[in-house]
Amino acid sequence: MTKATVRVVDCYVFNLLGDNPEFLILKRNKNKIYEHLWQGVAGKIEKGELAWQTAIRELKEETGLDPLNIFIADHVSKFYETNGDRINLVPVFGIEVGSKDVILSEEHVDFKWVDYTEAKNTLVWNGQKTGLKVVNTMINSGDERLRWSKINF
Repeated sequence: MTKATVRVVDCYVFNLLGDNPEFLILKRNKNKIYEHLWQGVAGKIEKGELAWQTAIRELKEETGLDPLNIFIADHVSKFYETNGDRINLVPVFGIEVGSKDVILSEEHVDFKWVDYTEAKNTLVWNGQKTGLKVVNTMINSGDERLRWSKINF
């Protein structure tokens, strides 16, 4: 029987150093599944770890950056995986950073800081595009969702 599970997170990292938000996208290494796919920060939740803790750990591991702010996006991504016959529910986070000085891990071979439109056009999966859109909308909306969904770490 197919089961639903939460085992990974997606994070859309941005900075507000200029007039408009810039988003960080990372290009996966060729020795990884989905080689050369552009993505945000993502990773597996480790035993005993909360999803938001995974987001911060993966940010540091994959980019060397520290979060200024982190919030829960108003979206949960989902995808079916034949390995394990499971439906993955993926919590999505927005993470603000105060630097553009990325130090890549071996998981990725390239990165770029881009505006929302370029990020959306570079990402492949609909779940990624939707997660990015929700994060971008929350950053720019001026409504209370950012305050209500902010994580104090």
